[in-house]
Amino acid sequence: QVQLVESGGGLVQAGGSLRLSCAASGRILSSYAMGWFRQAPGKEREFVAAISWTGDNTYYADSVKGRFTISRDNAKNTMLLQMNSLSPEDTAVYYCAARRSGYYTGSYYYTDYAYKGQGTQVTVSS
Repeated sequence: QVQLVESGGGLVQAGGSLRLSCAASGRILSSYAMGWFRQAPGKEREFVAAISWTGDNTYYADSVKGRFTISRDNAKNTMLLQMNSLSPEDTAVYYCAARRSGYYTGSYYYTDYAYKGQGTQVTVSS
């Protein structure tokens, strides 16, 4: 079993930056592909970024490409999401997720992830 806890959310002005962290316990993260998703009020949950278990392969939603960077530190059992040039459209609850062991790459689909965190709120003011 993997437990995931997100942190680093908060209130930031447009154009600012935040770095989200996803800390895992219960298992070593190095064998799990992982991803970030977000859900804005009144909208469906959407894919943000994903990373393979080695960190060699990363994928981004078009809306965040060039502004967000996903990374992982397997030694610290942590995944990160660096968010730059934030806009009010990025306001959402951000969730981290991990696939079951054995999947090398992440996925665009939230249902493909076996383990999910509780989310952290990101609010970008204009």
